[in-house]
Amino acid sequence: MTNVTHARSARTTATYAVSLLVAAASALTGCGSSNDSGSTDPLKGDTAKGGTVVVGSNNFPESILLADIYGEALKAKGIKVSYKLNIGSRETTYGLIKNGTITVLPEYNGALLAYLDAKAAPASVAETNNAISAELDAKLTLLESSEAQDKDVVALNEATAKKYSLTSSSTIADLTDVAKDLVIGGSPEFQTRQQGLVGLKSAYGLEFKSFKALDAGGPLTTAALKSNNIQVADIFSTDPGITKNKFVVLQDPKSLFGFQNVTPLAYKSGLPAEGVTALNAISAKLDTDTLVQLNSEVQDGNKDPLDVAKSWLASAGLS
Repeated sequence: MTNVTHARSARTTATYAVSLLVAAASALTGCGSSNDSGSTDPLKGDTAKGGTVVVGSNNFPESILLADIYGEALKAKGIKVSYKLNIGSRETTYGLIKNGTITVLPEYNGALLAYLDAKAAPASVAETNNAISAELDAKLTLLESSEAQDKDVVALNEATAKKYSLTSSSTIADLTDVAKDLVIGGSPEFQTRQQGLVGLKSAYGLEFKSFKALDAGGPLTTAALKSNNIQVADIFSTDPGITKNKFVVLQDPKSLFGFQNVTPLAYKSGLPAEGVTALNAISAKLDTDTLVQLNSEVQDGNKDPLDVAKSWLASAGLS
């Protein structure tokens, strides 16, 4: 355990940022500590051996932070843990948890449901989770959702918002007449998802000038929006850069992006009962304000997400 912690703590913020940029170039390229995972290839399709719980993450900063929180909480219960981090998008990670390569994955219930059933339109968190459970592979289980939500949001840079007199009270529908003149950016998957360009067109009638494939609410998207290489972006509602860069987030009155509660997804046979209890305890204490603060510590404070995860778990009495 000591060796694992040392290996992870030695990861510098610069290396962490570079890994995200690499992930943006290819959603199928993973980067995890070989000391942690026992493999340099996070896409290797081997079920975890020897009772090890493999904690995975998608390819954006918050997912990695949440994976660290989950993993360290499991370790505190005496469970052997390895990591496969920064793997790619849900289109990749769902397959890996379904075949047992990953045991636990931080998920967002609304986005997961949209992936499983694009036509679902739940009216509550409970309905969302029930609908997911009905669609999940039989080998998987959804654990308890936290109060913390991180939604995809449609954001404008300050200059674009001023040009069209749009504010945080404006809605996505207010882009109807001007979308044709604007470039929107986001992860490659955003172009084909219902909770993406497909839904923006069907729900709001938006057709943009063009789409620029960047990363999942990460540094590439933020930089492009800030520099006006794109005027509209798909970013995450817990991103501390929204306030820092004076981005304007538009309201979503049609709830295209639904409920997005942070929720652990698990491979049933790979997670012991004490692991289920540990992860549900995290969900009971994690709220949106806390998640925003933790993200800020990583992204603005340049702290190692593992250190941030350990500190919060200790403060919450979970380690």
